[in-house]
Amino acid sequence: MANAASGMAVHDDCKLKFLELKAKRTYRFIVYKIEEKQKQVIVEKVGEPANSYEDFTASLPADECRYAVYDFDFMTEENVPKSRIIFIAWSPDTSKVRNKMIYASSKDRFKRELDGIQVELQATDPTEMGLDVIRSRSN
Repeated sequence: MANAASGMAVHDDCKLKFLELKAKRTYRFIVYKIEEKQKQVIVEKVGEPANSYEDFTASLPADECRYAVYDFDFMTEENVPKSRIIFIAWSPDTSKVRNKMIYASSKDRFKRELDGIQVELQATDPTEMGLDVIRSRSN
C-alpha cells in the first residue's frame, strides 16, 4: 500500500499547467486527481481566469479526495492588490479510507513538483477552505 502510493508518477501536464497558472495566470485553478490504475497524478480540470471561487469549490467532488491549486487575488489592508498560490489537499470525511490514505501519502511528493506554492490548506469539508480561511492564511 505505502509502496504503491510512494511510487505515484506525476504526469508532465500537472507541472506544465501549474507553470502556466503561476507565470502567465492562464488559469484560476487546477484540480488534480490520482488515477489509481495508472498510478499517476493527472489534471482533472482547469478553471478560466474569470471563474469564481464558487466555481472552484463546485469542481471538487463531495466524496472523493483531490489536490487543487487556486490563484487567489486579494487586497491588502493598504489596498495593494496581491495574489497567493494556494495548495489545497481536499479529503472529505465521506471519502473512502483507501482514497484518503493514497492522497495523504502522495501529497508531499506531489507538492514538491509544484514550485511556487505559497499557502497550504488541508480541508475535510467546505468550511475548512472557505474564502475567509484562505484570506486569513494569505495575509
